[in-house]
Amino acid sequence: MKTITEIVVPQLAESLVSATIDKWLKQPGDWVDMYEPVCEILTDKVNAELPSTVAGRLVQILTPSGETVPVGTPVCLIETEASESDAGAQSNAQAVSAQPAASSANTADANDEAPMRNRYSPAVQQLAAEHGVRLGDVEGTGLGGRITRKDILAYVASGAHKRSASNGAPAAAVDPRAQVRSSGIHLSETPRIPKIEIESSLPGRGETFIDVTPIRNTIARNMRQSVSEIPHAWTMIEVDVTNLVVLRNKLKDEFMKREGINLTYLAFLLKAVVNAIKDYPIMNSTWAVDKIIVKRDINISLAVGTEDSVLTPVIKNADHKNVAGLAKEIDELARKTREGKLTLSDMQGGTFTVNNTGSFGSILSYPIINYPQAAILTFESIVKRPVVINDMIAVRSMANLCLSLDHRILDGVICGRFLQRVKDNLESFTLDSKLY
Repeated sequence: MKTITEIVVPQLAESLVSATIDKWLKQPGDWVDMYEPVCEILTDKVNAELPSTVAGRLVQILTPSGETVPVGTPVCLIETEASESDAGAQSNAQAVSAQPAASSANTADANDEAPMRNRYSPAVQQLAAEHGVRLGDVEGTGLGGRITRKDILAYVASGAHKRSASNGAPAAAVDPRAQVRSSGIHLSETPRIPKIEIESSLPGRGETFIDVTPIRNTIARNMRQSVSEIPHAWTMIEVDVTNLVVLRNKLKDEFMKREGINLTYLAFLLKAVVNAIKDYPIMNSTWAVDKIIVKRDINISLAVGTEDSVLTPVIKNADHKNVAGLAKEIDELARKTREGKLTLSDMQGGTFTVNNTGSFGSILSYPIINYPQAAILTFESIVKRPVVINDMIAVRSMANLCLSLDHRILDGVICGRFLQRVKDNLESFTLDSKLY
């Protein structure tokens, strides 16, 4: 006996009242395993995948792509067997009967079993291009067969990409100019170019109209609330990070081999900021009209940009992590942001925001505070400049730290001392400094 089960929009957060169906990953007639995503949904905070709560066959889509529905609304119907054991037996039987007699059919079956197989993140594409790897040759171990950075690194370590190239398979072309950096020395990847999908246009007019997404609408609302409610002030300090540059260059290759991720300057900055917040806890606070609330936990919001938005996932309890731990958190949150895999938990609880604007070559910026926090700090590009040391001119690696502050909570004296402490922490890194 078969039954019909409704898949509904879940209550992802207390403040969430609706969601927009962005794209259907399954179509009527497709088999859906339990917990397998059936569609992608957009909320005013994050993009998420809606998993199936049962295993069965999708028989009807109730909510088309682009439609916004309240929480609890059924979006599709899935036909299931009366018992899970029967459904499992049927699934196994189908899998056995579908096995190909010839090896040439393996690729098609692999695509059916791995719906995410051909969806590549920008980080994966960049890494594949750097090593000359054809993504079609790599076996994905991620969700739905998706290829991860670790899959690429494991494939390169095995030497399979060299054997593939020697057998005549065309390797991915790498533009040598892509490795050139002229606007700073700490860019870890090529800045992305925004992609704009035009929804509609007026014929004969030199203008287009772009629909505002839920995330863009949330960004606009939060920015407007921040500048209208918070009296912003701004200050900047210059930091000599020459020793830090030397330290990172010494450790980055070994760290990549050990952890499989890039060791960026941002991890060292976060450590310096967290230690400074320990000394000046008022920086870790919010305004509550009749009182100032100083947060006990130091949760760093990390501004991560995509082609069409900026999100601020949170590193929880950053004061409990060493430089290596912070580097792993940065890599994980950046990857999840660009792949659209952030959860609401990843976005909540931030107490102080850091933005690596230097990754775009910026040397000076005036950031808007991430409401309702008290301050936001930007780390600008590291550039070589002549500086005076003991009445002598030397070439040093220098960077600017820019701080926007809520003048209801913070004043120039406390923020000046805080920035000076961050400066001291960054300049105190030596070749003997440890990551772990």
